[in-house]
Order: sequence, then structure tokens, then C-alpha cells
Amino acid sequence: MRIEKLRFCNLNSLKGEWGIDFTDPSLADSGLFLITGPTGAGKTTLLDALCLALYGRTPRLDKISETTNEAMTRRTGFCFAEVLFSTDEGRFRSLWYQHRSRQSPSGALQQPRMEFEKCDDKESLITGTSKVK
Repeated sequence: MRIEKLRFCNLNSLKGEWGIDFTDPSLADSGLFLITGPTGAGKTTLLDALCLALYGRTPRLDKISETTNEAMTRRTGFCFAEVLFSTDEGRFRSLWYQHRSRQSPSGALQQPRMEFEKCDDKESLITGTSKVK
């Protein structure tokens, strides 16, 4: 599997929308790159975003459900993680997201959701956390 793009929004301490394009020549042509930064800069959040997009959970956060979400940035109404990747079978997109009622920071958490699709075949869209996992 080759990760091509990672996008996420309102995860952990990284408020707002963020993304990395691993196909960008500055990353793709280097062969090897390193993710560094001070404590709290968001290094682990990148791994959390990747795990959420692919599996709907992370190894380090206990539980993400309709009642608990330790990953969503405080005082925000929604969060998401999306990864675009390729294999010998083609290119795929996997998305995980969760929001609060009316996307209000004070709203009740709603059930997390997931989507998965083969990029070349829009009819391949699969929705639902249990089906995507």
C-alpha cells in the first residue's frame, strides 16, 4: 500500500483542516523523510488521522463512539480523517468522520461514520462503519 494523501480536520490539538500530499515531488523524490517537531506539534496526530481513516480507531485513544471522542479538538463541532492510497488493485479513498448535533461545539456527539471507495469506480462506495471496517 502506498499512501498518497492524508487530510484531516479538528483532531487533537490541530484545529482546522490539514493535509499532506505524499505525491508532492519534495516528498516523493526524497525517498525517505522524517516527521519531527516539538512536543505538541502534531506528529502523533498524523498517525491518529491515518488510523482513524483506515480503521475508525487509534491504538492510543481508548474509545471513539456516540458518547466519547478523545480525538476531536475541544470546542469544535466536527472532525474527519481521510486517506487516499493505492495498491496493485487501484486507488482507494477511506474517510472517517464524526460531528456533534448541528455541528455545534456544545451539541451531543453523533455516531461516527465511515466511507470507502475505489477512486476509479464511484459506484463502489461503501458506507457504514461496520461495512467499511
